[in-house]
Amino acid sequence: MSKMLNPELLEDENPEWTAEDFVKARPASEVLPQIFGEKITKKMLKPRGRPRVEFPKERINIRLSHEVVEYFKSAGEGWQTRIDTALRQFIAEHPSTH
Repeated sequence: MSKMLNPELLEDENPEWTAEDFVKARPASEVLPQIFGEKITKKMLKPRGRPRVEFPKERINIRLSHEVVEYFKSAGEGWQTRIDTALRQFIAEHPSTH
């Protein structure tokens, strides 16, 4: 059986911030080194996830024939990446003159 939390107690432990609290607030990068030291702070503030790329892929809507979609989907997951690869190959084989 789970223990019920007392909402009144929660307000005392974590009161709503005032405008004055926001004025006094400092970024974690300023405060954490004083508490944990530089080395641990660097690990804590390290960005997570995949590194950002200079030119990320763009989300677009495109209409393709049923045969094209079925062909790429038939090989399983990654079908959109395979279409991207096929289009890149086409570009490499057909250099533009504009």
